[in-house]
Amino acid sequence: MKIAIIGYGKQGRAAYDHWHDGNEITICDSQVIKDVPAGAGTRFGPDHLRELDQFDLIVRSPIVHPRDIVAANSPAILDKVTTVTNEFFKVCPSRNIIGVTGTKGKGTTSTLIAKMLEADSRRVHVGGNIGTPPLDLLRNNIRPDDWVVLELANFQLIDLKYSPPIAVCLMVVPEHLDWHADHDEYVEAKQQLFLHQISDDVAIYYAENDTSRQIASAGKARQLPYYAPPGAVAQDDKIVIDGQVICEVSELKLLGKHNWQNVCAAVTAVWQVTQNAEALRSVLTSFSGLPFRIEFRREVGGVRYYDDSFATGPGACVAAFQAVPGPKVMIVGGYERGLDLDEIPEAFKAVPDELRKVLLVGASAKRTAEVFEKHGLINYQISGAKDMPAIVKEAAALARPGDAVVLSPAFASFDMFKNFEERGRKFNEAVEDL
Repeated sequence: MKIAIIGYGKQGRAAYDHWHDGNEITICDSQVIKDVPAGAGTRFGPDHLRELDQFDLIVRSPIVHPRDIVAANSPAILDKVTTVTNEFFKVCPSRNIIGVTGTKGKGTTSTLIAKMLEADSRRVHVGGNIGTPPLDLLRNNIRPDDWVVLELANFQLIDLKYSPPIAVCLMVVPEHLDWHADHDEYVEAKQQLFLHQISDDVAIYYAENDTSRQIASAGKARQLPYYAPPGAVAQDDKIVIDGQVICEVSELKLLGKHNWQNVCAAVTAVWQVTQNAEALRSVLTSFSGLPFRIEFRREVGGVRYYDDSFATGPGACVAAFQAVPGPKVMIVGGYERGLDLDEIPEAFKAVPDELRKVLLVGASAKRTAEVFEKHGLINYQISGAKDMPAIVKEAAALARPGDAVVLSPAFASFDMFKNFEERGRKFNEAVEDL
């Protein structure tokens, strides 16, 4: 079979490993890839999507929008297109799959679910948009009674043809509008996770977000809210489900009230598998979070430094500001995607004693300053720094003992860094060098 792999990042490499035996593989990418496997064909450059009808199967990497494939060929070409995620659902030996989507919190919620299942003595595999591409999970000898937890972003969901028995939708707000035609397409992509569910399945959604409810109702599954009964709730300073107290919110190691939502989502999902409250409690009282998510790094000269590089949207930046106690120097800015920024200055103004200064960085700095001025927030300065060490030194100079410096950019990283991980690592290195 002749197979084209469109895009050769982590997911494209997983696709090659899965399909290369016995097939003729061509790797297609807009950029020249130097470490192509021996024997693979290549098609690099601006015409890499043209004339794909010569292939029997086309594997789309998540970053490649289906419309771009159609634009270079015809609508009929989509009949040949699959993805690593679709193939995983097709061949996975276990049907015990939990899928998690939403705008923010997917990684934290997915990790909590996996750790809770492991605490209940289940064998668990975690992947998707977090860490391991789905097809690479097959190397771990997934057994029929194992559990699989997949974090799934809109890029993976837009043409998903399968749905898991348990699917979770966290809060959804406008995001990735530089990739989608509009917000409606973003919502439709999320709906694919639920669209193929049947009546025996469970669709879990965030009760306080109408878009989450809309997305979860796309299929025929039983609808189950969280942050409202009968799902898990944060009630009387406790995490509770079915009248059973899992733990006190003061015992949670995750920082910030926004993480109460992620906790309740995870508890609601796992409760469909096991009612082992002690297993759930053991995880919630020990897990402190993933890297680059409001991650405390160190204290220098009485100033605490937090790495929240994963915050690529305004809501995540606001959540970090509210989660970290005390006065803060907030480092905000990055790749400009035209998102609505109004909630940032409004949140900062609501507790002026907790805002020491906003240091605006990157390509978005000018527009962000204009938005701040419109809202009457003048406690900011635009940085001229071109690298992270200079940014961190400038932020450190603005802070006083007892303050925190928080990198919570609210923007993607692509103006200065390869991705949010590189941005976060550079911040951590700069903090270590203070």
